[in-house]
Amino acid sequence: MSQDNLIKLECTVCKHVNYHSKKNKKTLKKRLELKKHCPWCKKHTLHKETK
Repeated sequence: MSQDNLIKLECTVCKHVNYHSKKNKKTLKKRLELKKHCPWCKKHTLHKETK
């Protein structure tokens, strides 16, 4: 897996980095936003891509 395609997803509520994922940076220019489960908040929250 290439390191350039890896991204971190951070919870917008508690600011913990909970997930790592891949994305094609040539086709997706904007930052990724997904609703995922946060084990720290114990609920589904919005997770945004960080650097």
